[in-house]
Amino acid sequence: MVRALVRSLYLRVLVGILAGIALGIAAPDAGRWCEVFADGFIRLITMTIAPLIFCTLVVGIAGMTSMKAVGKAGGLAIVYFEIASTIALAIGLLVVDLVGPGRGMNRVLSAADAAQVTAVVEKPHASNFVLDLIPELGGHHLLSVLLVAVLFGFALHRLGARGAPVKDVIERAGEVVFGVVGMIMQLAPFGAFGAMAYTVGTFGAGSLAYLAKLMGCFYATCLIFIFGVLGAVARAHGFSAWRFVRYIRQELLIILGTSSSESVLPRMIDKLERAGASKPVVGLVIPAGYSFNLDGTAIYVTMGAMFAAQATNTPMSLGQQIALLGIAMLTSKGAAGVTGAGFVTLAATLAAYGDIPLGSLAIILGIDRFMSEARALTNVIGNGIATVVVARWTGELDREQLAAALAQKQQESR
Repeated sequence: MVRALVRSLYLRVLVGILAGIALGIAAPDAGRWCEVFADGFIRLITMTIAPLIFCTLVVGIAGMTSMKAVGKAGGLAIVYFEIASTIALAIGLLVVDLVGPGRGMNRVLSAADAAQVTAVVEKPHASNFVLDLIPELGGHHLLSVLLVAVLFGFALHRLGARGAPVKDVIERAGEVVFGVVGMIMQLAPFGAFGAMAYTVGTFGAGSLAYLAKLMGCFYATCLIFIFGVLGAVARAHGFSAWRFVRYIRQELLIILGTSSSESVLPRMIDKLERAGASKPVVGLVIPAGYSFNLDGTAIYVTMGAMFAAQATNTPMSLGQQIALLGIAMLTSKGAAGVTGAGFVTLAATLAAYGDIPLGSLAIILGIDRFMSEARALTNVIGNGIATVVVARWTGELDREQLAAALAQKQQESR
């Protein structure tokens, strides 16, 4: 029993989070230096994402009997993404309007506020390792890898038996990559420790209560969306959102520690396949969802923009709010899964909208780190449920396997 607890990744990540908080409080200067552990872990995981998606999707597409099924899955996924993210944007706008967390703050902006926001927005973010089969497609977008994998998979499928040896090699390579991921995940406690030590050491323990009303509204809205909206979607498709969240609880704890949804992308692919979703559907929906279905980021964008307007006494009519919603529907797409990308997306929204001063984002800059966890958690849960739903729509879901996976009380650490 004791040995099983020690081997549990869930427990070790939790210990890392608590140790990071303790160090950040006791020795803030030392805590700030620990960010290297978090960055190192995320970069290691990010390194495996492109080859993993490539191998998974190529093997899945090459092994399918009909290419129409792949196109159908992609089309249905885009439709689902647009509906879900629009609902998330609208809910965020509604809650911040009703609660008004920024009303009465009466913040007067200075030149330093704008400079502070610009410095964060222009800070380079971590990029993904990509397969440079087509260098021009390189960058930090998973869709680049997705496109190459789809084309490669289609080509192998057309070759039929002649392409079987290549498919086998790629399938074995995918198994090796999963093995690498398993080794890297043993470092997750150190990543969680570094992230929490840096956060608490930089902003202080008291910052956890700073702008608590906005944070409370945001977290509450994410919960409403997950267990209200996504819960209803899950029930309509024959499974429980609560049980799904419990099924991926280890991944959620890792996100809580690292503030990055990309840190669990390889594990989510594995978990969803074990839950009965077919390999090609998982390979299509998950990476596409990381660009087009960021529900937590969508909620954050509308809430953050309206909070900035309220705090600076910027008037917003109903028509202006609808215009903001329309702009956010575009700018919330394509945000990366790395820490801080949500803030950059929010800044891009305000820059495109124009009526709310960009410098007003300096008000929430200090607590953005604490809100990034909720963004990432909501994004991953939303994409996981979207994958199950699209698999069900396309007939690529083993419902008995899903029920068995969600009914398990204990999941093995991998």
